[in-house]
Amino acid sequence: MDHMSPRLRAFLSEPIGEKDVAWVDGVSCELAINLCTKGFNKAYMLLGQFLLMHKNEAEFQKWLICCCGATEYEAQETSNCLKEWCSCFL
Repeated sequence: MDHMSPRLRAFLSEPIGEKDVAWVDGVSCELAINLCTKGFNKAYMLLGQFLLMHKNEAEFQKWLICCCGATEYEAQETSNCLKEWCSCFL
């Protein structure tokens, strides 16, 4: 990855543990509220959804946009963050 935002770098620097969903790169405050409302209050829960979708970024992005109110940019950044985390830790 050529360009890595400070937020993505911080997220990838350690295991997910009990991080709130707002720690995931691409998740805005508004999206975090929407995700929490749907029961995804921890980053590992969002990662679980990504894994249930077999790490299919397009499907995950569509889910974020349609079901959680993410913008296209947020969906892309969030799926990229989780993909990169999987590459580092799985």
